[in-house]
Amino acid sequence: MSETPASAHRCPENPPKAPRSQDGSARPITPGSQAAEGTYRTQPVSFVRRGTRLQGRRQKAWDDHSARLAVDIPRHIADTSVHPDYVFAAAAEFGRTAPLVVEIGSGLGEAVVHAAAENPDKDFLAVEVYTPGLAQTIQKIVAADLGNVRVVQANAPEVLGTMLPAGSVSEVWVFFPDPWHKTKHNKRRMVKDSFAPLVARVLAPGGLWRLATDWSAYAGQMRAVGAGSPDFVNVHDGERTGPASPLTRARLTGVDCEQSDEPDAEGGWAPRFDGRILTSFENKAHKAGRVIFDLTFRRK
Repeated sequence: MSETPASAHRCPENPPKAPRSQDGSARPITPGSQAAEGTYRTQPVSFVRRGTRLQGRRQKAWDDHSARLAVDIPRHIADTSVHPDYVFAAAAEFGRTAPLVVEIGSGLGEAVVHAAAENPDKDFLAVEVYTPGLAQTIQKIVAADLGNVRVVQANAPEVLGTMLPAGSVSEVWVFFPDPWHKTKHNKRRMVKDSFAPLVARVLAPGGLWRLATDWSAYAGQMRAVGAGSPDFVNVHDGERTGPASPLTRARLTGVDCEQSDEPDAEGGWAPRFDGRILTSFENKAHKAGRVIFDLTFRRK
């Protein structure tokens, strides 16, 4: 999960400005600055590259087990890119044919490792750009002695767009992606109209796209993206409206700085599914009084 700490979800009075040059104009994006962000793209990316240095047990886990547990993919230009000719062969990687679940933004691996331990009949692929998170996921995989999880360090749209064969995945999970809650940053959100066709491409008919967030505006955007896609149907369409809706509750409490007494008449929110463990991040969100939103869409 590419998570943002609950403590960072505040209503800023004076948000910091974008980097400026000496004359006060916005600093231009150059190939060098793009490389520093770990991307070669001109479009906004949905993540910020954090430190990649490994130490202690994380370094040892990476040294000892990454050759077996981290998918070795050919790069295109940047260090999180995927060469467009590369196609992931799940049966060869796992040594069997089984339903494949892909988690986009697996964070520290809590959700994917727990799910893999509970579902030995399924295979799991954890997609993350943050090296320490991948190393810690590997630690968890080794500690649990699991053979049905692999990790990959890669940009999610390329994983979904070219790396995974079409129709090869049974479920795609996107749990607590960075909400990019400032209006000027909304364009960086991962779940938007252009993302839905990528998810639809890799899902088999009847496959599930599961999402969760603790930011109400992003939850509304996720719901609209799924509803607006011709490839998906909301499994819980029309459910949990009015007082039963988490969006109504978020509006009444004003937890996201968008206080309102307008009830949510649309609904469509999923119950928490058993496979989504309560992670340390979500525990912090609950303690901060945040509302959790779940959505489930089925591939037509």
